[in-house]
Amino acid sequence: MPVTGTIGHVTGGSLKLPSMEVEGVRAHIGDVFANPGGAAISSGFFELFAGAPLDYEYTYDEMKVVVEGEFHLTDLDSGQQVVARPKDVLYFPAGSRIRFETPDRALGFYTGHRSFAP
Repeated sequence: MPVTGTIGHVTGGSLKLPSMEVEGVRAHIGDVFANPGGAAISSGFFELFAGAPLDYEYTYDEMKVVVEGEFHLTDLDSGQQVVARPKDVLYFPAGSRIRFETPDRALGFYTGHRSFAP
């Protein structure tokens, strides 16, 4: 989404997120800002529903804020487990392999140090 002016503003960024298209997993994700103004940073929303877990390997550093619900997280390498609730902040370093689960539904806002620029 292009930024016009100093303040980038999006309304309804968490609505109608596209599926991550992982078979058997009800997970949706969508960038709200992808490299605004050429910055090497992207942000958006991630939504997960109860059911099969989502295993994700980070190729970039990311921070996530839980907006709604509850994420149950497992570091697949160390075995560390975390239950994250609204207003909790999470950090995932590049190379981490994380399992995401939720007992019902969870929504998070993320910011990742990644670029789609050529």
